[in-house]
Amino acid sequence: MAARIAETELYAPIKAYLERLGYEVKSEVGPVDVVGRREDADPVIVELKVGFSLVLLQQAVARQAICDAVYVAVPRWTTRVGWQKFKANVGLCKRLGVGVLSVRVSDGHVQLHADPIPYQPRKSRRRAASVLSEFERRIGDPNLGGTKGSVVTSYQQEAQRCAAYLVEHGPSKGSVVAKALGIANATRVMADNHYGWFKRVKRGVYGVTRAGRKAGA
Repeated sequence: MAARIAETELYAPIKAYLERLGYEVKSEVGPVDVVGRREDADPVIVELKVGFSLVLLQQAVARQAICDAVYVAVPRWTTRVGWQKFKANVGLCKRLGVGVLSVRVSDGHVQLHADPIPYQPRKSRRRAASVLSEFERRIGDPNLGGTKGSVVTSYQQEAQRCAAYLVEHGPSKGSVVAKALGIANATRVMADNHYGWFKRVKRGVYGVTRAGRKAGA
């Protein structure tokens, strides 16, 4: 967690940092905390805050209407938890195209953590495939969006269908259940027995428990 200081204590280190980069710096220019100008570069804007907040991010995004080079500056963290929170906020700022600076108040050291460049998210094919597979395998829409309670997954639906088949047809080979229901992993579902619904009758053959009979009814 950052030390409790005033925003004004951040200004001198930020001003000195920008001046070392060749900028002329002025504070409180219109709605902007800090503006830096240099002949060979576009203007730089820095919003000062004693900690990350939604207000700070909203201000930074609003300043992007003025110029592309928008930074936020906050006091440097002092604990491991503070660093973890700071890292998460840096990631959010990158997604917003906002740069991040930290100020070590004890000696005025300024560190650059991110430049304000357009964010290009890295897509995960594995995660995308997982979501689309779950979507395609799930029957209907059994959940209430936004719920924090139990969620009916395609795996659970497949297990229930396997149980229902066994209730109707009696103990059966996994391959037979898989073919009848079109569930490729039926044998694995029954062998894993995640819900306690199945029992192995003999090698490769599965029946249902009392709980499984209820689930498949």
